[in-house]
Order: sequence, then structure tokens, then C-alpha cells
Amino acid sequence: MFSNKILLITGGTGSFGNAVLRRFLNTDIKEIRIFSRDEKKQDDMRQFYKNNKIKYFVGDVRDKRAVDEAMRGADYVFHAAALKQVPSCEFFPVQAVYTNVIGTQNVLDSAIEHLVKKVVVLSTDKAVYPINAMGMTKALAEKVLVAKSREFDKNGNKTLIVGTRYGNVMASRGSVIPLFVEQIKAGKPITITEPQMTRFMMTLEEAVDLVLFAFENGKPGDIFIQKAPAATIETIAKALLELYNAKNEIKIIGVRHGEKIHETLVNREEMAKAEDLGKFFRIPADVRDLNYNKFFTEGENKFRFSEDYTSNNTYRLNIEETKELLMKLRFIKEDVLGEKLEPIYEP
Repeated sequence: MFSNKILLITGGTGSFGNAVLRRFLNTDIKEIRIFSRDEKKQDDMRQFYKNNKIKYFVGDVRDKRAVDEAMRGADYVFHAAALKQVPSCEFFPVQAVYTNVIGTQNVLDSAIEHLVKKVVVLSTDKAVYPINAMGMTKALAEKVLVAKSREFDKNGNKTLIVGTRYGNVMASRGSVIPLFVEQIKAGKPITITEPQMTRFMMTLEEAVDLVLFAFENGKPGDIFIQKAPAATIETIAKALLELYNAKNEIKIIGVRHGEKIHETLVNREEMAKAEDLGKFFRIPADVRDLNYNKFFTEGENKFRFSEDYTSNNTYRLNIEETKELLMKLRFIKEDVLGEKLEPIYEP
């Protein structure tokens, strides 16, 4: 479906954008456009890839005119641009609104105006039962996604908009695994917040797979979630200690502000209508119109009682299983197995 097509990735200098580049550069895709604010990272990527299929656009999703310039002629869009750091969004919540909510609206409006065929919007588990500004703005971004998707096939609108939602990607920038490895190598105590805190375990390649599954199978307003195993923070720490044959102390520092004990990828209300696709859940959009008579007089005839899908009730990995999953990470293969892997660009 990407043969001879133009793909635009907003926030494309990040981990996800580079994973997509690695997946597509050696295919017959026509062009991949990287749109981001970070000119330094764009130049680093330009020097690393040296590939004429990649076109770089400096701009911010807050600036509709900049988005329009990058959007012109694109066939597909992966919208990954966002403010993601929880503490930053807590201190500057309005900035999170500008990027995560208004920025998403700008991207979707531009895609519709420029007759883009499909858009996949990336979201996060923090949008479910949000307790911090980052999660609240991503939840609103999902609402913008669904609202815009209702315009499909109306007034000439042929832009199909879908979404994905996933938890922390293993070893992505700012995640706990690189921190633990750094502490192990430095001989320092491993600082864990709460031993029984659980986190979904998902690789970056699986994140790309999820987006491509949504791209190929989504209907307007659908949000897709990949089922994933989870591990406790204590299990992750002990698995890393065993892999590195280390004896570092494990130090418990307590839960940080705005942090959840367990991640929730699908809430119980969504699970009541979610479609189980085996490896994925599909959450269909609410396609009812704004008719308040029906809102007060008609309910859902097929409602079923469900529970949330969380990192506490998904499959729980033990230490050996966690070690096996961690060994998929490049830097752990290099450290533990001594493999000499082909270099990749890592933001």
C-alpha cells in the first residue's frame, strides 16, 4: 500500500520516526517526510541516512501554515508529534494543550484539506483515566481524532483517521531500562519506585507493527491497542542484574508525583464495546449524532460488564521471560552477548 506513496511523519526525529524509516527506506515507497521542531536532530539524521527519499521539514504542529507546507502532496500521515514528558506538562499544561490538542487538530484539518488518504494518530496509555496534564491532553487529542473521523465521506472528505494507543516502549528515551543499565554499569544502587508497580513490555518494532495494523485495518475513528505482557519494576531490575551478572543494591525510593501503580490501556467502558482481534483490541468510535432526545431516551442494548485491561491483569512475565524479552534490545545484545550490530541512528 506504500508503493510509490508519500508518507509524512510528524515528530519524525524521535524513536518512532526512526523505526519507521528503518522499516521503509529499502522498500519502493516514494518519499518519507520528517516534520519536527528539532533542526539539530534533522541534520543528524540527514548525515546518518544520506538518503534522497527522506525530506526534512522544520516546523511545529502548532503552526498550521508549517503543517500545510509539509502536508502538500502527502498520501499518508503518521502523527507522532507530542509533548510527552509528564513533569514538563505538569509545570506547563497550556503548552501541552497547544501541542497535543491544538497541534493534533491542525494536523487533521490539514490532512483533510490536502486530501490525504489515511492518518494514524499515536496515543498513550496515560490518556486512559488521566491523572496528569500529559494524559489529559492526549485524552483530548483522542477526542479530536474521533470527532474529525465523523466527517469521513461527508462534503467530499475522503481522509480516513484512526488511532493507536500503547504503553511505554522498552528502552525508549526517558524510560526506566536505560536508567537501570546505567546504574548497574556505574556500580550504583538501582532506584525503583515501588517493587509491585507493573508496566507493559512492548518493543519499538511492535509499536510500528501496531501502527501498520491500524493503518491496514482501521475504520473511521477506530483506536487500536496491542495486547502485551507486563512485568513488575522489581522483576525488570532483577532480570537486568542477572543479565549483567551484577550485584547492585536495589533501593526503593517511592512513587513519584503523577505516576500510576499500574498502566491501563483500555478502560472498562471501552472494553464493553471493544472487539477482540486476537493480538489486538479494536475500540470503535461512537458514531451517534448530536441528538439529545436520543441521548436521554435511548441506551446501549448490548452493553456488557467488563473490567479494565491493565498491566496488572494482563499476562505477567517472570524473571526468565523478562530476560528473554530484554535480550531483543540492541544495546543489551551488544553488552551481554558482545554482538557487533550494524549501527543505527538513535535520537
